[in-house]
Amino acid sequence: MTEAEWCQNRYDQLNLIEEKRLTALCHGQLYQKRMKQAFDKKVRPCEFKEGDIVLKKILSFQPDARGKWTPNYEGPYVVKRAFSGGALILTTMDGDELPRPVNTDAVKKYFVYIKKKRKKEKRKSSLSRKPEKAA
Repeated sequence: MTEAEWCQNRYDQLNLIEEKRLTALCHGQLYQKRMKQAFDKKVRPCEFKEGDIVLKKILSFQPDARGKWTPNYEGPYVVKRAFSGGALILTTMDGDELPRPVNTDAVKKYFVYIKKKRKKEKRKSSLSRKPEKAA
């Protein structure tokens, strides 16, 4: 192989590397687009308003003695202010503001369940009746 052929061969290889790099970049962008579409299809954005009651995720890095029975959320807290970027300023139920804003990823809405009392009805049970005397 002459020096000129070797130089031409090497030049072709370098051009081929550039083409392969561009195709790999294109495939990577297509993959990211498909992943984003699949994620957006399943995830619904959760919007918080001022006055919403929420629970804050406990991000503990210390092992707890309770093990897997350790609570995952703390609260309830009240949303004092909600920013467009996803940050929330929370206050306790007493009105004390938390020192740092919290991301919406670490918060979930808290729905208060109020149990209504039922009126007790006097029901006659077949077991509580006295047996009738046969005549």
